[in-house]
Amino acid sequence: MHKNYLTVQEAGEYLNTGVRFVRRLIAERRIAFHKVGVHVRLAVTDLDEFVQAGRVEPITQASVLRDLGRTA
Repeated sequence: MHKNYLTVQEAGEYLNTGVRFVRRLIAERRIAFHKVGVHVRLAVTDLDEFVQAGRVEPITQASVLRDLGRTA
């Protein structure tokens, strides 16, 4: 069964990070979260979007030439 919402502890395990990092993301409002009473829950889709937003493409010869063209 796939969960739609995770606890902070589960989100840390899902992202392969510590709980402290997840709590910092929440405190800095860098990731969406849901309050359920006093509990915090994070949607798996929001976690996936956060990871995807941090994606950095590899350097290729074409990208280097393109970037050099911007500075000239």
